[in-house]
Amino acid sequence: MEDAVEAHQRPKLERYGDTLFAVFKTVCYVDHEELTANSEVVDTGEIMVFLGEDFVVTVRHGRHGSLGPLREGLESDPGQLAQGPSTVLHAVADHVVDDYLTVIDSVQEDMDQVETDVFAEHGERVDPGRIYQLKRELLELKRAVVPLGRPLEELASRPIRVVAPEIQAYFRDVSDHLQRAKEQIAAFDELLNSILQAHLAQVTVAQNEDMRKITAWAAIVAVPTMICGVYGMNFDHMPELRWRYGYGMVIGVISVACLVLYRAFRRGRWL
Repeated sequence: MEDAVEAHQRPKLERYGDTLFAVFKTVCYVDHEELTANSEVVDTGEIMVFLGEDFVVTVRHGRHGSLGPLREGLESDPGQLAQGPSTVLHAVADHVVDDYLTVIDSVQEDMDQVETDVFAEHGERVDPGRIYQLKRELLELKRAVVPLGRPLEELASRPIRVVAPEIQAYFRDVSDHLQRAKEQIAAFDELLNSILQAHLAQVTVAQNEDMRKITAWAAIVAVPTMICGVYGMNFDHMPELRWRYGYGMVIGVISVACLVLYRAFRRGRWL
């Protein structure tokens, strides 16, 4: 009772005599126009199920995960309900896992958008906060999905008094769907790590290119600075100091030297 009231439980399955207590984490996708560093992508809730030989009680936490349509569907199939309360437990588990797959498909679109932005040839740099935020939301989804594997395996394989043997085959199907969701989440996690590494590599390359440009321009500016610095010294005997064409010659030398350096840097793709 305390677990059901307080919530914030991990997905689990516990036996209390002839009563089962199951906890499922529900998830839903939060719609947003654009993924930002503060966007909420996944919202989680909980469904607790008390199951006995002749009763089922559910407790729901969160703004989503309504079981109204699920109840209507079960009540419209008396033959299925005749197999006992474990039919309801299977229906809840199947509903929750199907929502996992739906949310994963929606998260895939966000990941595709981030991947496209990172690898776009001509575009603004991607805010790394978007990648970190998506990774945090994926971690929240992972915490809801992964721990459910063991309870479903137990429901599908171990004999439980209040679970009809005919229903256990259905739990195996739900477990297969959950395994698919876990594999997709693991793949998303690896892909996000790769995207983040690629983004950091792009930032490093861009910084190196900026430094090369700055260095090239500094080298070009150093030529007139050096020549002007020499002729700015107050010595009486300096080469070409009294020559009529000395000023023009110095300007010409500076211009030619800067042009040669500029062409050399352009050829080397520093500019």
